[in-house]
Amino acid sequence: MQDFQTENIRNVILLSHTGAGKTQLTEAMLYNTKVTTRMGTVEDGNTVSDFEPEEIKRKSSTSTTLAPLEWKKAKINVIDTPGYFDFVGEVKSALRAADAALVVVCSASGVEVGTEFAWEFAEKAALPRIIFVNKIDRENADFSKTMEEIQEKLGRKCVPVQLPIGSQDSFQGVINLITGKPAGDANADAISQDEIDTFREKLIEGAAECDDDLATKYLEGEDLTEEEIHKALHAGTIAGTIVPVLVGTALQNKNITELLDAVCEYLPSPKDKGKTDAGDKSLEPDENAPTSAFVFKTSTDPYVGKMNFLRVFSGVVSSDSTIWNSQKEKAEKIGQLSTMRGKTQEATSRIVAGDIGIVTKLTDTSTGDTLCSQDSPVQFEAIELPVPNLSFSIAPKTKADADKLGTVLSKIIEEDPSLTLQRDIRTGETIITGYGEAQVDVTLSKMKRKFSLEAELETPRIPYRESITTSTKAEYKHKKQTGGHGQFGHVLIDMQPMDKGGSYEFESKIVGGTIPKNYIPAIEKGIVEGLTSGVLAGYPIVDLKVTLYDGSFHAVDSSDMAFKIAGMQALRKGVADANPVLQEPIMNLKITVPDTFTGDVMGDLNSRRARISGMNPENGISTIEAHAPLSEIQRYSIELRSMTQGRGSYIAEFSHYEEVPAHLAQKIIDEAAKEKEKD
Repeated sequence: MQDFQTENIRNVILLSHTGAGKTQLTEAMLYNTKVTTRMGTVEDGNTVSDFEPEEIKRKSSTSTTLAPLEWKKAKINVIDTPGYFDFVGEVKSALRAADAALVVVCSASGVEVGTEFAWEFAEKAALPRIIFVNKIDRENADFSKTMEEIQEKLGRKCVPVQLPIGSQDSFQGVINLITGKPAGDANADAISQDEIDTFREKLIEGAAECDDDLATKYLEGEDLTEEEIHKALHAGTIAGTIVPVLVGTALQNKNITELLDAVCEYLPSPKDKGKTDAGDKSLEPDENAPTSAFVFKTSTDPYVGKMNFLRVFSGVVSSDSTIWNSQKEKAEKIGQLSTMRGKTQEATSRIVAGDIGIVTKLTDTSTGDTLCSQDSPVQFEAIELPVPNLSFSIAPKTKADADKLGTVLSKIIEEDPSLTLQRDIRTGETIITGYGEAQVDVTLSKMKRKFSLEAELETPRIPYRESITTSTKAEYKHKKQTGGHGQFGHVLIDMQPMDKGGSYEFESKIVGGTIPKNYIPAIEKGIVEGLTSGVLAGYPIVDLKVTLYDGSFHAVDSSDMAFKIAGMQALRKGVADANPVLQEPIMNLKITVPDTFTGDVMGDLNSRRARISGMNPENGISTIEAHAPLSEIQRYSIELRSMTQGRGSYIAEFSHYEEVPAHLAQKIIDEAAKEKEKD
């Protein structure tokens, strides 16, 4: 691929609900620009974009893919992203490389939840947009109905620049509303002139509103020339005051070249977008400016190694050069640069301002890092990702891979920073947290395929705790006679409950040498070890104070071990007599849902033993604050998504521990007893 100037580059991210046809559209674009000689299909699993085995199996994208192509002296970097919410981290990262968005809407299913999310992402990123109404050849396709939904849910600024001639099996082509004539060799007999005139008038009115001079001309009743309409659409699209809507079918490869024309004509180049902020600096998209680039994706290939996808915002990144990682404050040696189309790499000597490329084998660079000139350092903002909240305990299938798990997971997290990983010291489990089951399932598949590590998932254990509710005294005498020295340790302790969060305190009130001072640390050690496993279900014991107030010893048979055992057994005996209870973790919930689902969500929360502490409705969205037991919300992200048609989200944070209701506590105790019997 030839070296393009910044003003001739278009970085376009494809956004949509899953199943709207982004990958098939990418395939049609590649075919029409003669990058490929045959057009693959998602159904057959032979597209350029969806090349990972997981994507071919699922028939949907799970990761972001680049597909650069050339059209009419422009280079278009097509950024194909997943539509399923589980992979929203890929979308949020890819947005940082884009200058514009092509939003794909299925003309049969209309504006779906994923479409609305995609639109919100593009709005927040201030990306100019084009909408492509795809699958007009499908059964139940209805352009008029789809346009009504688009304007109702996405805004009145979305204006058709084309009308389909027929639909479903009878789709023949489109009317170009700028010229008022059919595009290509399409026959306009299937559409009335009145309909064409009505929609053309709306387009001209929308275009006129993008330019004050044209608005005046329009209001004075003068006709706008085709050139003026094109110019107004270009300016209005970049400014975000108008969103051109086109229509066609990617699978049948109809009206794709017209869409490519629109991408080149209406969407901005990096030069059009202008300066990019990086901290307190504004960077010009100029080859002669100091170099700055942002790493928006990292991937690991078993043969190539680590690959960093970067968008250059200023200057030039060259092969066989050195660049500064301002996040890590470390110089990195750049070897061979390349562009990437699907899984195919093509070597290049440089990546200019505004372009996107790949660099391999950087030692310490990962997603979210800034690469720049060391003498003119900058830092771009970190990628803002939604908080994941579906957790699983992950472990290798074989003990032989136990040491390998940590290394592999660190590489997986580097590829997908939307996943989080932590070690729960309370349960001893490794916890992986993502947005949904599909994301974690794909992660397991990648671990097996790329790193030959098979792992399995389980629901994380709840870190229950045990505590006492009344004061008590306990005595234990450890006495054992053997052939030589015997064992003797005798302790009396007083136990008192503490406030929650008080953990544990130990105090010695031994006077008069009833127990020699040198044995007291052993007694405390035994008590501390006893705290690790409670008498009800084996959970740690907390929130109590233990006072050692008396005991006795034997001049010959007493030892540290004897007093350690005595201390542990006295504790267990005392806990059993002090009305022990189970405690469970309580989480703070902040749930955001459309008002229409508020009643259902609140009713569901009540069924989960939640306490609602507040609700704030604003602009059709309600924010519900509540406390709920962790045991009741472990799969809440899946259930909330189902309950709200994918529109609900929440954040959960640990709040405090509370006593488990008696009827539930007994179930937990019985289950723990069964598990102990198995062991």
